[in-house]
Amino acid sequence: MSSKGNPVSSGYAAALVDACKSSGALEQVHADMETLDAYVKANASVQGFLSNPTIVPEKKKEILKKIGKEAGFHNFTSNFLNLLVDKRRENQIESIIAEFELLFCDATDTQVATVTSAVKLENEQQFMIAKKLQEMTGAKNIKLKPEVDESLLGGFVVQYGKDGSGFIDMSVKGQVDKLAQVFMA
Repeated sequence: MSSKGNPVSSGYAAALVDACKSSGALEQVHADMETLDAYVKANASVQGFLSNPTIVPEKKKEILKKIGKEAGFHNFTSNFLNLLVDKRRENQIESIIAEFELLFCDATDTQVATVTSAVKLENEQQFMIAKKLQEMTGAKNIKLKPEVDESLLGGFVVQYGKDGSGFIDMSVKGQVDKLAQVFMA
């Protein structure tokens, strides 16, 4: 259950995963981490606030408590965030969340796949892609991360695997590129 990221982030993330697994809170804390990640990415000022060493820890805890209360965070998540502030690691929340995601996927046999399509995929389309990937990889769970790239013209591209080495190109752009290679040869 190791990852290749920052050793500090990896250590905190591993400790959180272990604590959550032993108490049965892994799924809930994972949902909390996804919510927190989205919130921090959508609000650059929050990351700046947390990274600012001139702001006293109690103020940071107060803001994190407010975010947690609004989002309905599990006690493990709230306590963990307080611990990060106490240990002066709140500036690493994003990397800790990324490490937590990797460790969560390992612990739950979840394969993450990025699906890039020319238009937003419907839920049923996402389900069918996830189901096919599950059959192909043998993973217990598939987590899709949908993205839109209009330059694909139509269809979709899937990148999957622990290192992102699995690749399926079902896009119009990919087919045009293949035809262009044939004609150029």
